[in-house]
Amino acid sequence: MAVIAAGWAIALNFRSGIQAGYSKASSDKRISSGDLTDISALPVYEPDIDTKVLSRVANLNTSKPSRSRIDVLRYTVQPGDSVFGISEKFGIEAETLLWGNFEVLNDDPHLLKPGQELNILPVDGTYYEWQDDDNLDQVASFFGVEPRQIIEYPGNHISIVDPQIMPGTWLIVPEGRRAFRQWFVPTIARGHAGVGAAYGPGGCTGTYTGVIGTGGFIWPASNHYISGNDYWSGHLAIDIAAGMGAGIWAADSGVIVFAGWSTVGYGNMVMIDHGNGWQTVYAHLSQVNVSCGQSVNQGQSVGLAGSTGNSTGPHLHFETRFQDGFVNPWYVLP
Repeated sequence: MAVIAAGWAIALNFRSGIQAGYSKASSDKRISSGDLTDISALPVYEPDIDTKVLSRVANLNTSKPSRSRIDVLRYTVQPGDSVFGISEKFGIEAETLLWGNFEVLNDDPHLLKPGQELNILPVDGTYYEWQDDDNLDQVASFFGVEPRQIIEYPGNHISIVDPQIMPGTWLIVPEGRRAFRQWFVPTIARGHAGVGAAYGPGGCTGTYTGVIGTGGFIWPASNHYISGNDYWSGHLAIDIAAGMGAGIWAADSGVIVFAGWSTVGYGNMVMIDHGNGWQTVYAHLSQVNVSCGQSVNQGQSVGLAGSTGNSTGPHLHFETRFQDGFVNPWYVLP
């Protein structure tokens, strides 16, 4: 015990000497091995009270770094939800939400209904069920990614050493993309309105002439903001906020080429051909106030807002088309 105590005392004296500025060369005092048994022979330890130190207050709350989600979540669609709104809530692209739920939505955002169970992918990309005769290189090529992106994604739980994938396994394809199956009524020109009859009872069957549009557009509803889906590759329109029964009017002058029920999820719908290469579409109406072949002026009533067809709540689905192509309405509305 005496030896241990002596060693402890020597250590304290050594630290004290260093703090006081002593060195081995400058100190005249020497301790012999015989002194180790006599503690009284050691100098008294006197700490330097002028030494500045930093203190640290104990904190019981520690921070834990968050980890990125790697697995698929399940989400129940609520009344008033939209593909655009749900994707924004979970920080993914709207395209990803459709690609992750082809079995439920079939690439059609209008098929969204309250109570549906949706897959929420952890990253942007696609979701794919592995088939019996699948080949990793071919699947990766189809979605525009490298095979390693599928193998190395931790949520897929694939062995890098022996990447065996069983049929029926669902895989997340990070950054994967594919073409959408589009659902819409094709553009109908006033001189060929008969083609619209194939898309529901509202399809017009005649050949019409009438007023020509001004080339400029006004908002077709009193609200000038979105309630639901914005314009994106899976939804070639904007959903304008409009309560049940709110007035809807023509964004520009033209001739009615579709007026009534459509069979592609639009519900009650109106299409106007403006006679200058432009067409506009007004969908999910609760009431249609125009008829086939009728000329309407800009600002004239065409119907009332509603939630008919594939819709989760009252709004106006509004499309602008030019020469058979879709144009983002934000580009032409004032």
